[in-house]
Amino acid sequence: MNYFLAIDLGASSGRHILAHNEQGKIVLEEIHRFPNGFYNKNGTLCWDTEKLFGEIITGMKKCRELGKIPSSVAIDTWGVDFVLLDNNDKIVGDSVCYRDSRTNGMDVELSKIISEEELYGRTGIQKQLFNTSYQLMSIKLNHPEWLEKAETFLFIPEYLTFLLSGKKASEYTIASTSQLINAEQKNWDYELLDMMGIKKEIFCPIHRPGTVVGDLKGEIADALGYSAKVILTAAHDTASAIAALPTQDDDTLYISSGTWSLLGTESMTPICTKESMETNLTNEGGYDYRFRFLKNIMGLWMMQSVRREWKEEIGFGEISAMARNTDIASVVDPQSNVFFAPDSMIEAVKAECKRTNQQVPETLGEIAKVIYNSLSNCYATAIKQIESITGITYPSIAIVGGGSQDAYLNELTAYASGKRVSAGPTEATAMGNLIIQMMALGEISDLKAARKIVADSFDIKYY
Repeated sequence: MNYFLAIDLGASSGRHILAHNEQGKIVLEEIHRFPNGFYNKNGTLCWDTEKLFGEIITGMKKCRELGKIPSSVAIDTWGVDFVLLDNNDKIVGDSVCYRDSRTNGMDVELSKIISEEELYGRTGIQKQLFNTSYQLMSIKLNHPEWLEKAETFLFIPEYLTFLLSGKKASEYTIASTSQLINAEQKNWDYELLDMMGIKKEIFCPIHRPGTVVGDLKGEIADALGYSAKVILTAAHDTASAIAALPTQDDDTLYISSGTWSLLGTESMTPICTKESMETNLTNEGGYDYRFRFLKNIMGLWMMQSVRREWKEEIGFGEISAMARNTDIASVVDPQSNVFFAPDSMIEAVKAECKRTNQQVPETLGEIAKVIYNSLSNCYATAIKQIESITGITYPSIAIVGGGSQDAYLNELTAYASGKRVSAGPTEATAMGNLIIQMMALGEISDLKAARKIVADSFDIKYY
């Protein structure tokens, strides 16, 4: 029996999901889970990549303990963040988190080099202050010595893949989040890098998801007691999640629901119009060069922050039930910067309601209801924008990821949008990671067959 291992790293947790194909259905088994998060290093928010890799090895050892040796392994993570390596393959500077404030004002600095209109026209990527382009501008202005020492640029999943395999390679979907890829050419925009004064020699060649980069390097294989193929999956977690949509219909909207809500549709060509730029829609790369024409919406981050901050231990299900039993109608703009990294999410929600002369929530249920109202309204607005630009009226929305378990939010989304909503699978990112491995090794023929297997393997709910 062939096993495949997905290492799915999120901003708040990581997990190892082992899978095999059993009579046309994919069976998943979580074998390791661990917390993740940024930490404050001398005033800078950073990722602990050494700890992350240690957890990766710990989880891979559990495969051996279970007697279930994977044929292959692949890593996916969040987008935009990266490391710079010197000539000894050591990290130069810090592994900085996208929520760090170092990019403040960098949009202004980059606009001195290239207008926002031209930048969008070349890359198709929406303006977000955490974009890799702005992070590199910050390094250029504040730590030019890092760029001088740098020999290699790798996104976080590419760096961790390098530690496993000893091979340096860039992957298309994660690279597309950077605002440094030419959307038409599907390659680094070397002219843009020259304009920015970033040496292009540090960037590795771009590979399609599903590329086998090699085997586990010797010392890793010896430590684990087995070897396996190392594959570049769709290394951006959202790209993996969208690969696992349980649908055969190309004219479907999706929401990858988690810390972020990524709402969009698939397009075989980038849409880099003035209208799409003004509505802040983006063209991220997907499997098989399908563009993910979508909007990044501040998703369950708001709810996660409220839950962490609340004085009592309480589950998301309980919070959802409380929200369902309240009738507060206040809404806020989830896209507002005040919700990006506030000291107190609860106080930020209250302050916005007060500022806009609406009822101020007091109880946990009321705060949650405001967030639910706001997200479902934001979804409905984004859908209208996408339909206006594409000229397509979409009949349904497929919600995948952990947030698809929130039945109340799914109901509100169906009501606000007027669309049929399907929910599941919850482990869409890991599932997408896995089916790309299976396609790479010939276990599944193509994406259409893979998506049918996804639909057959999970209980999809409808609203």
